[in-house]
Amino acid sequence: MESMFKRRILALLYPVRCPICGKIIFPHEDFCSECHDNLPKYYGNFNIENAETFIAPFEYTDRISPAIILMKNGIKGNAPYAFGNAVSQCIKSHGIHRKTDIIIPVPLHSSDKRKRGFNQSELIAMEVGRILNINVCAECIEKVRITEPQKRLSKAERKNNLKDAFVLTAPELIREKHVMLVDDVCTTGSTLSELTKILRQNGAASVYCVCCCKTPIKKDDKYD
Repeated sequence: MESMFKRRILALLYPVRCPICGKIIFPHEDFCSECHDNLPKYYGNFNIENAETFIAPFEYTDRISPAIILMKNGIKGNAPYAFGNAVSQCIKSHGIHRKTDIIIPVPLHSSDKRKRGFNQSELIAMEVGRILNINVCAECIEKVRITEPQKRLSKAERKNNLKDAFVLTAPELIREKHVMLVDDVCTTGSTLSELTKILRQNGAASVYCVCCCKTPIKKDDKYD
């Protein structure tokens, strides 16, 4: 209630816009009705190595990519709120919120975060945590090395690209805990798989992987 009250007050000065088409919408809305009706639902069955499950509300297509691209370009607008709502509903439909102790967003390297001004996965995770009343730890994992975009690399190159790229900074917070990893887009699944491996090796009881969007799977992709 408090969060929605703040949104209504802010909307008097800064109108809320649909993150896809830019149309002005009401503060309680995530997307405009037209864009909402055309959102590409994800119905795939994708697996992340060592994770309990992988879910996503949307398939990544041209119909939803404008909202993702805005965030990656450093313009958050209504996108974190919109995606946070969608991801939360997806999580509820699978009952994962009842099994989760802590939410961890996929981290950005500090240089990328400074350039963008925020980590979009962290903003979405914060919305999910608020809606589902689950603690979020954005500092539990740090990305300490800049990597190449996974989608440009072969399967063999992906593993080397992510080697020693992430550091778990607070292992005591995830030990024997059921962890939810949150990201914006899953392409090949390698990043989520690497983070899942790190979490499980450091004592996490289980890991659930959740993304806003999953790209259409390619023949040579086993996991991101």
